[in-house]
Amino acid sequence: MRMGPFLLRRLFFSIFVLVGVSILIFAIARVVPGDPARMALGPDVPQETVDSLRKEMHLDKSLPVQYFYWVRGIVHGDFGKSLVSYRDVGDDIKEYLPATLELSLFSTIFVVVFSITLGVVAARYRNSWVDNLIRITSYVGIAIPPFVLATLFLLVFGFYWPVLPVIGRISTTFASVHKVSGFLLLDSLLSGNMPAFWDSFKHLLAPALAGAMGKIFQEARITRSAMVDNMGKDYLAAERGYGIPERVTMFKYLLKPSFIPTASVMGLDIASLVSNSFLVELIFNWPGLSRYVVNAMLNKDLNAISAGIVVFSLVFIVVNIAVDVIVAYLDPRIRLGSTKES
Repeated sequence: MRMGPFLLRRLFFSIFVLVGVSILIFAIARVVPGDPARMALGPDVPQETVDSLRKEMHLDKSLPVQYFYWVRGIVHGDFGKSLVSYRDVGDDIKEYLPATLELSLFSTIFVVVFSITLGVVAARYRNSWVDNLIRITSYVGIAIPPFVLATLFLLVFGFYWPVLPVIGRISTTFASVHKVSGFLLLDSLLSGNMPAFWDSFKHLLAPALAGAMGKIFQEARITRSAMVDNMGKDYLAAERGYGIPERVTMFKYLLKPSFIPTASVMGLDIASLVSNSFLVELIFNWPGLSRYVVNAMLNKDLNAISAGIVVFSLVFIVVNIAVDVIVAYLDPRIRLGSTKES
């Protein structure tokens, strides 16, 4: 049961992944056509002013020297200034990242709860009308892109059946909620403002469900398939022979080994909720980091692009480590094998 060496090994290799990602991000940002300084200042600004900004951004140096300054700034928490908002990129990230994380966390709750439930129910009643209904619905849910669902939810809940707010994170009535963490649900609870909590909760429902819907059905299919494959194992026959109820057998003894492939795919899907939710954020006017980074790409805001992708890379690394730990807990052979190799 040695989880410590397994976790340290994963953290060690993650450092190399982060270094490689940083080099790739820097190279891609520099080879994109266009002069960032000229794009930031406009076509009518004198060349002397553009050259001054290029010198300030170290764009007049060689690429290795630019990379050195860029990494040094990141290590010290200095991502530079945004060429669009004219603020420190670090301040922009502090403002926009909590909104994306809150939305992604809520979507993750939907994915975990509903995918496991649907997968277990489909496996429990396999080849019945319940199983067939879940499988057919899964095909449809996976095929529909998140932005289509977001547009549909916007029309349904915003116009035809206006039971949920569909614009922004919170109503203007509660715009004065004191921000501590940037997570409106948590901040409203800390301030004891329950009406603001309920309002921000309702704002989360539609965009979170739109981002999670396809992933719910995908993980449900994987869970169902893994559970059906494991149903013929001898240890389950022994459990049933001891008279253990079927519900306990399904959730306690069958779900644990069957959840391993689901957890691996779910980890990537959860991480992608943070970085790939820009269309959902755009449709619901959600002030998140993903939308901010896409706007930075359109304006070739190098500092904002680099900082945003570094944050997304960190999220992927953290989620992958968490998934490795979960899978190692579910299957001790994985962590024991990793320990023997080291």
